[in-house]
Amino acid sequence: MNKENKKYLIEGEKGKWEVVIGLEVHAQVISNSKLFSGSSTKFGAEPNTQVSLVDSAFPGMLPVINEYCIHQAIKTGLGLNAKINLHSVFDRKNYFYADLPQGYQISQYKYPIVGEGNIILDMPYGQKNIGIERLHLEQDAGKSIHDMDPENTFVDLNRSGVALMEIVSKPDLTSPEEVNIYIKKLRSIMRYLGTCDGNMQEGSLRADVNVSVKKKGETKLGTRCEIKNVNSIKFMQMAIISEANRQVDLIEEGKKIDQETRLFDTKKNETRSMRSKEDAHDYRYFPDPDLLPLEISDDFIEQIKNEIPELPDEKKKRFIEKFKLSPYEATILVSDIETSKYFEEVIYKSDIKLATNWITGELFALLNDKNLEITKSPISAKNLSKLINLIKNGTISGKIAKSVFEMMIDGDKDPELIVKEQNLKQESDPKELEKLIDKIINDNEDKVKEYKEGKEKLFGFFVGQVMKVSGGKANPKLTNEILKDKLSK
Repeated sequence: MNKENKKYLIEGEKGKWEVVIGLEVHAQVISNSKLFSGSSTKFGAEPNTQVSLVDSAFPGMLPVINEYCIHQAIKTGLGLNAKINLHSVFDRKNYFYADLPQGYQISQYKYPIVGEGNIILDMPYGQKNIGIERLHLEQDAGKSIHDMDPENTFVDLNRSGVALMEIVSKPDLTSPEEVNIYIKKLRSIMRYLGTCDGNMQEGSLRADVNVSVKKKGETKLGTRCEIKNVNSIKFMQMAIISEANRQVDLIEEGKKIDQETRLFDTKKNETRSMRSKEDAHDYRYFPDPDLLPLEISDDFIEQIKNEIPELPDEKKKRFIEKFKLSPYEATILVSDIETSKYFEEVIYKSDIKLATNWITGELFALLNDKNLEITKSPISAKNLSKLINLIKNGTISGKIAKSVFEMMIDGDKDPELIVKEQNLKQESDPKELEKLIDKIINDNEDKVKEYKEGKEKLFGFFVGQVMKVSGGKANPKLTNEILKDKLSK
């Protein structure tokens, strides 16, 4: 794919349409306590067991800012190459939900903690820069539970007050695939930083997806609709396709797009209207009178800068330059911090090329099959390194290695021990191989004659016979060399 044909286009009855996408990603801050209280943030606790008087909005209870959450937001901003604002303000965003005890959300509006930044995406056609508009801190609402009683809705306030970073992109995304790579890259950066675990199943990462369409080549943006609270990349992509096609159909019918908030029905694969899209004034933002403006020093920012680890882009560059990996291989291996750690542990004492192939091939296939993260891999980096060394030094062949790999899965068994116990060591003694090959040649004189008369494809037959008789233990390279020599005489 080149830069000219990269655009995702919708074929309408009256022409081609471009899709414009902006994301508001809500990322839960990794912290032991909430943004304005000391309540625990641990996931999976019994309902309403991690709720303070502040979280439940008892009269007279005042919020106290959690410094560590500020630290995490700044750290994320630095990882996004963004401007850190020395002055920021917490505001009250007023709206009513049953799971919002205060009747307002403490958020940031005009003066966020983090300003403009960017994320670089590795696309098939090359790199693309996606602008970050802002990152602001806000408190999460509680959770309404509708399926525990036929007549009543229950409210769990454990999540109420948990710190969220809202990361707002510029409308630079133009396809479902770009959204896929953007979310994965953003999640990867935050995991490297240790600021958000990105666990979408637990609600640690979700997004409001803004979609609009415009005629191909036009510069003026169309009316956007916001699809609220989408909690998987797959659903984001499905929602974008559904909503963009809905908008194209309406415009081509001569109807207008209403700016509104919509929900995505995953079963019907369609968006539906939730409410008209509010403007900022509808929320009646005003500075929270219980919280002073946040003043951050340059020294505090410098301190956090010193904590920033090697991030995916830097690591990718190093892997390419130092380990001679292809850009594709490096991209895969740095996409997740735990994968990159595993890789570097494997190659510490083994062959880089073999390690790359085995991790991205056999190991990834195993993890996908068992639906496991690499941190739960049934084969440790130490033992995979040993297996690779057994291949490299000629103790076992690549084919036997795959059998050994299968035996390693149950209990992370030492491959050296498996090879010894199962008598799988490769036969690399030239004299022993010669004896074996001489017998096969003598037993197949008709095939030898055909080979010498020009039927060179029969060479594979002889190799196969050697492997069959040796139980797959004959050194392939040595076998080929001896066979070629014997058959040429």
